[in-house]
Amino acid sequence: MIAHGPGWPIARAGQRVGLLGGSFDPPHAGHVHITREALKRFDLDHVWWLVSPGNPLKSRGPAPIEQRLEAARAVMDHPRVRITDLERRLGTRYTAETVTALIRRYPGVKFVWLMGADSLAEFHKWDNYRSIFDSVSIGVLARPGQRISARMSPAAEQFAAYRLRGRQAMLLGRRSPPDWCFINIPMNTMSSSAIRAAGKWQG
Repeated sequence: MIAHGPGWPIARAGQRVGLLGGSFDPPHAGHVHITREALKRFDLDHVWWLVSPGNPLKSRGPAPIEQRLEAARAVMDHPRVRITDLERRLGTRYTAETVTALIRRYPGVKFVWLMGADSLAEFHKWDNYRSIFDSVSIGVLARPGQRISARMSPAAEQFAAYRLRGRQAMLLGRRSPPDWCFINIPMNTMSSSAIRAAGKWQG
């Protein structure tokens, strides 16, 4: 069993752990929906939410991280899901750095990076995105309006040969990267930006 003291999640070598990163500004039912679907469809042992200190692709800073962590714990209640501030603890800013640090700290754990289809559409703009594909499995969950653009994105085309079909979703993480899988799930149209625009979240 691998642990690193108070506040660090526990995982065993051989377990498959989904990583859902983001600013969670604010966390909402859409995040919960994706998490529950990922646990089921990819047959994951755990999912860790990585509540980031900030998003390098966004000019506006998020609400204080303690506020976002507290809100995340309020909306996501599941025995196999952990709400974490791992990027703050690791001192990493970009996903590629975070993935590398987690692999080093949790040897033998099979990490699966989780993201919405909208993120896959922009994935080629992420720092060292190829190294992310080469380091961990990737599970993509379709969100409204992004299916076509995601499937035709530069990252999807570049790694097309390694894509698992939807019926193979439970194999994700059982093979070596760069395996990835795109699945369609029942839609939840809620978004953090819409919640902020409606004035329902004060950061």
